[in-house]
Amino acid sequence: MNTARRATVLRAAELYYSEHLTMEAIAQELGCSRATVSRLVGEARTAGLVEITVHRSGRAASTLERLIADRYGVEATVIAPPERATEGERLLHVATQAAAKLRLTLSPDTTIAVTWGITIATLARNLTPGVVPGLQVVQMSGSGNTFSSGAEYASGVFDRFGAVLGARVHHFPVPAFFDSAATRAALWAEHSVQRILRLQQRADVALFSVGALGGGIPGHLYRAGYLDRDDLRSLTEQGVVGDLGTVFLHATGSSTDIAMNQRSSGLPIETLRRIPRRLCVALGEAKAPVLRAALLAGAVTELIVDTKAAEPLVD
Repeated sequence: MNTARRATVLRAAELYYSEHLTMEAIAQELGCSRATVSRLVGEARTAGLVEITVHRSGRAASTLERLIADRYGVEATVIAPPERATEGERLLHVATQAAAKLRLTLSPDTTIAVTWGITIATLARNLTPGVVPGLQVVQMSGSGNTFSSGAEYASGVFDRFGAVLGARVHHFPVPAFFDSAATRAALWAEHSVQRILRLQQRADVALFSVGALGGGIPGHLYRAGYLDRDDLRSLTEQGVVGDLGTVFLHATGSSTDIAMNQRSSGLPIETLRRIPRRLCVALGEAKAPVLRAALLAGAVTELIVDTKAAEPLVD
């Protein structure tokens, strides 16, 4: 194979395998017929310029969906991003498909309670525009901390829902965690706060992710000033595996005996369970322990995860 021929064969292979163009598109690019493109691609394989490897890294997504549904009694969607995808690419892959599913199933006059965080923010950015009449979006937990009100971060997430779906947005301008349970109780008695609490409790849909306390890259809650070292040490000593909307969970799914939950602005798990549709979106193996806890707690009716998060749930 001479140098010119080799360059043409390589270019055809790159367009087909790396850029995923069709034979017709490659033919237009190279100025030849589709039959010629087919021969060039075949020649690349024969000459050893292309190596195809099949990675059998786990069970098929459909198998994982069935196993999760059988074990936990939820509707499961398992997404298999490309094997070599980066963490950011996996997040985009999962969030985009979750956004599409949410968008297709929204009906008029629906109220959605939504948490804030990186996964849900990415989902919001990938929603397909289209007004849903009578749609309301209510923030599910506060976002303030000792360094910031959290308004800029959280507002961007919820305002995106409002802009894209024509929803009426109800912010929850309170701290993620109060200094004491008594402070929370006093604020919860305010009429303006009670209005938001009622909207949360009467929601038709809850949309949330979960945050992992340990393993991998910690979630936004654990690295953005919401918890100090004493808080983190206390949670670890109590066997906490993560949180759902700033409500902490043990591996068993229990949450009522965790002291910090008395100071949390998040929706209690027993209240969350009364919302008819509860959609959880998450990815990554590090999320598996807290995902399992949320499932055991009965907090989830629909689960959208990648294969890395799904595999440990059924092992």
